[in-house]
Amino acid sequence: MIEFSLFGSKARQLAGLDISSSSVKMVELSGSEKDGYRIERYVIETLPRDAVVDGNVANLDAVSEGVRRALRRFGPGVRNVAMALPAASVITKKIILPDGLREQEMELQVESEANQYIPFALDEVNLDFQVIGQANSGAGEVEVLIAASRKDKVEDRVAVAQAAGLKATVIDVESLAMESAFDLVRRQLPGGGAEKVIALIDIGATVMNVTVLRNGQPVYSREQAFGGALLTQDVARQYGMSVEEAETAKRSGSLPDDYARDLLRPFMDSLALEVSRALQFFFTSTQYNQVDYVVLAGGCAVMPGLAEVVGGRTQVETVIANPFAGMTLSSKLRPKSLAADAPSLMVACGLALRRFDA
Repeated sequence: MIEFSLFGSKARQLAGLDISSSSVKMVELSGSEKDGYRIERYVIETLPRDAVVDGNVANLDAVSEGVRRALRRFGPGVRNVAMALPAASVITKKIILPDGLREQEMELQVESEANQYIPFALDEVNLDFQVIGQANSGAGEVEVLIAASRKDKVEDRVAVAQAAGLKATVIDVESLAMESAFDLVRRQLPGGGAEKVIALIDIGATVMNVTVLRNGQPVYSREQAFGGALLTQDVARQYGMSVEEAETAKRSGSLPDDYARDLLRPFMDSLALEVSRALQFFFTSTQYNQVDYVVLAGGCAVMPGLAEVVGGRTQVETVIANPFAGMTLSSKLRPKSLAADAPSLMVACGLALRRFDA
């Protein structure tokens, strides 16, 4: 029996552990929301190709070894971690329930509602719920978020943590962790981004996730098959490298002088076109006809000059996500390196914030 829930609970010391298709990322925060957060440490460790496929752990040994390597670089002192499942592996649903229910009564109501939305037997899933707040429908009702995932998806993440000597005390959803970190980015915009429509574009190795938010609440989401792996493959072909060598050279900046002109700039142009298309899908699918800001996140967002290229194509003010911009930094961290890595640490940062849950 798994001894934790999908939402988890507050832990005295907790690090965010994000396992993506290309790397393992860990972040530890301290401080408080009231007095300000401090980033203590972080690490990014590359994973072998195809160790994680479509968000699923395909090679448990390779991913576990990647986490162990990351942990050695991260340093001692952390045992509890918050992890996340890809949104595609989790069914979420908001429901309205009467206020004042005892916990057992609420559990029965949630299970009854869940049976209508989950296409699996309840004994095959991890099911959890969280009261979000008062419902808009009126007094005496609360809005409750239900989350459910197949047990094998959860157990794969737990097994990876256990193999590295860690305990997964929180299992979150990547999209929710991303939104938590985005809230820190939103506060950096003029007026805190109030009443603005903001497109959060998370560009990973194989997938570009588009989430449009207004006042911090998602109003639209879409996934497109586009990511940095396409550039890595171009590098491998152009310079006769393996995919692993190409990824390493791309990250370290050790490619020939013609790389920026012949490969990087055309890729950024293609990326900007994909973002522009994503915004057009948003406009045609909703009542909205404009976006006030584009915020770029994910591993691809670290490319120099990308914000200008995307802003030029979309004609929307474009910024690079940095959830740590308002935080105090540990003396061990280099501000320049953190700023460069920040866009790829959004999910890990959002998971690390779970330490401060009420």
